[in-house]
Amino acid sequence: MLTKQKLIFLLISLILVVILMVVFSDPVFAQPPPPPDKPPQAPIDGGLGLLAAAGGAYAIKKLRDKKK
Repeated sequence: MLTKQKLIFLLISLILVVILMVVFSDPVFAQPPPPPDKPPQAPIDGGLGLLAAAGGAYAIKKLRDKKK
């Protein structure tokens, strides 16, 4: 038969285990963070587009000068 001290020890142990299960179950059910947003892309509409057009024009000029 269980003595009064053993019964109290078992009840306290059970309560402690339940409390620990509740406290440490939060990370188990937590969701992962959402994926990061896409990084901003280069602004082709502005100066980079003009630089590409100027480079293309310069390449065409060099090719025409080479043929002469």
